[in-house]
Amino acid sequence: MTTGVRRRMGVEERRRQLIGVALELFSRRAPEDVSIDEIAAAAGISRPLVYHYFPGKQSLYEAALRRAADELAARFEEPHEGPLGARLLRVMERFFTFVDEHGPGFSALMRGGPAVPAAADCPRAVSPTNAIIDDVRQAAYEQILAHLGVTDPPARLELVVRSWVSLAESTALLWLDGRRIPRAELERQLVHDFAALMAVSAAYDEEMAGIALRMLAEEPADGPLGDLAGRLGMLVVPKVPAQRRR
Repeated sequence: MTTGVRRRMGVEERRRQLIGVALELFSRRAPEDVSIDEIAAAAGISRPLVYHYFPGKQSLYEAALRRAADELAARFEEPHEGPLGARLLRVMERFFTFVDEHGPGFSALMRGGPAVPAAADCPRAVSPTNAIIDDVRQAAYEQILAHLGVTDPPARLELVVRSWVSLAESTALLWLDGRRIPRAELERQLVHDFAALMAVSAAYDEEMAGIALRMLAEEPADGPLGDLAGRLGMLVVPKVPAQRRR
């Protein structure tokens, strides 16, 4: 038996509480496996009261995804100081911390969550959950451009940055399925992947070459990108003449 008087919450405070409870449950299990009854029990209120604040599970789910998306987008924020490689590595460390902590919720967020049927007169309508994750991808894209000091990106740079954001997302989703590769290795590998994408694009375009050279000019030998050069150097094996047959 509990004692004391339960404090009455205001509307916004109760909504924030329900969003937090739902997000916590979605972080441990797939959202479709979490019921309104469980959310109500975890919040210490009745099922009808949940519906008083949210018209249905989908609206609560979208609100929880929005909070998760805002937090995830914030993981890409980083002071524009020091070598880019080190900055990107810190971003990847925070990104994977979020992935590690939110598991199923992250998967649901990146995959768009439960399907929302499009209206009959607008079959190509974007679902609210897809719009939320698109906002996260756009925020990450803009953050990387800001780190590169580019305000009007050429087409090749947009392709590189958006491809890398997509690669980070898919890598994290695959990592969640068993965590078979050490997390720290993947964080560093993704920084190397960004440098590799930039280098390949630079080989085809002078403007990209200039951006890549500016990026590399500030990289120390002992930084993440210097580490990449060392690893690639180890792959260069001198050719050994075949032994003559006796």
